[in-house]
Amino acid sequence: MKYRNEWKYYCSNAKMSAIDAKLKRVLKLDPHSVDGMYAINSLYFDDFKNSCARDNEAGEYKRSKWRIRFYGNDLNYIVLEKKIKLFGMCGKKSCTISRGTAEKIIKGDVSEVFWNSESKLLKLFCIDIMTNGYRPKTIVSYERRAYLEPISNVRITLDRNISGSNETDKFLDNDYLRVPLLEKDMHILEVKFDDILPAYIQQASYIRGLQQTSFSKYYLCRKSVEGK
Repeated sequence: MKYRNEWKYYCSNAKMSAIDAKLKRVLKLDPHSVDGMYAINSLYFDDFKNSCARDNEAGEYKRSKWRIRFYGNDLNYIVLEKKIKLFGMCGKKSCTISRGTAEKIIKGDVSEVFWNSESKLLKLFCIDIMTNGYRPKTIVSYERRAYLEPISNVRITLDRNISGSNETDKFLDNDYLRVPLLEKDMHILEVKFDDILPAYIQQASYIRGLQQTSFSKYYLCRKSVEGK
C-alpha cells in the first residue's frame, strides 16, 4: 500500500467556483462523474471504545477507519475501505462487496461472511467486528467534483454539501435525515498526490486566503450529530 499526501482546505462557495474555473482549463474531470459531479455515501464504523474518534481527536500519528461506500444510488457497486493515516500521509485498502454482505456487516452478523470470503481485507474487518465490537456509527454524504492528472497521479476534489446522519440502519436505502456539517456555503477542497505536485496544478488550485485543515468528515459528523 502506497501512502499519499492529502492536503485539505476550507473553501467558500466563491473561492471554490474560482478554483473550479482554473482547474477545468488544465485537468480532466473524473470519467465516472455525471454532469461533472457524483454523490458519495459512506457508512463509518467504530469499536466499543470509540477508538477511531478518540484517535482522531488526539491527533495520533497512526490511525485508521473502516467504512462502506457507494456512489449515487448505485448499490451494484459497494466498496469496503480501510483508510490509514501515518505521520500525515494517507493510504487506503479496498475491496468490493455485495449488498447482502453489506447488510450482514451492518447487523454485525459476519461469521458466515468470514468463512465464505476470499478477501483478506474483508476477513480482517470481520475479525474487528467480532473481537473489537466494530459497529456502524455515522453516515457521511456529499457531492464531489473530481479532477485528475494520471501521469503524476494527482487528484483534486471539490466536496460540497457535506452532511451527516446517525440513522445508520437506513444507509442502504439512501433515505435518512441529513444534517449539514459545515456553515452555509462552506465546502472542502482536497489535493491528493504521491511525491510531487506539479507547479501548474498547484497554481491552478491556489486561491489566496485558503485555510488548511486536518478536517475529518467522520470525526466532525460524530461530534456534530452525536456530540462525541
